[in-house]
Amino acid sequence: MTQPTGSGTRTDDLSVSHGPGPAASTTEHRRDESVGQLVSQLTEQMSRLVKDEVQLAKVDLTAKGKKAGIGIGMFSGAGLLAFFGFGALVTTAILGLAYLVPAWLSALIVGVVLFAIAAVLALMGKKEVSEATPPVPQAAVDGLKQDVQTVKEGLHR
Repeated sequence: MTQPTGSGTRTDDLSVSHGPGPAASTTEHRRDESVGQLVSQLTEQMSRLVKDEVQLAKVDLTAKGKKAGIGIGMFSGAGLLAFFGFGALVTTAILGLAYLVPAWLSALIVGVVLFAIAAVLALMGKKEVSEATPPVPQAAVDGLKQDVQTVKEGLHR
């Protein structure tokens, strides 16, 4: 359907070209082209569009990969500094406790407390991991089984 536009041109007189090659600019020229030529042009343009989109995706993923790498490096540095900071706090606790008891006993007390915290975290982590195994998406499997059953029931009707 052709509708007049505000500029006085008809919408079927317009065409868009996305790359090299002649573009049909008038209705007369379009009528001269065969359906085969139009399909060939469409296939060519679709192929070029897909290639361009894939190239754009590659560029985008490369840029995001670089940013992710930099971010991971920064997180690693932060983790290392936090490790040393924790070590300094442990040393501070030992030295502070050494004012009350001998230094060897304060180091022993702080060490035992740290091992106790580590044991609690390990048990909590083991519980979480055991709840996550086996790594099967059980809800999705149950849904698929239900779908198969529904299809079987539909076929038997």
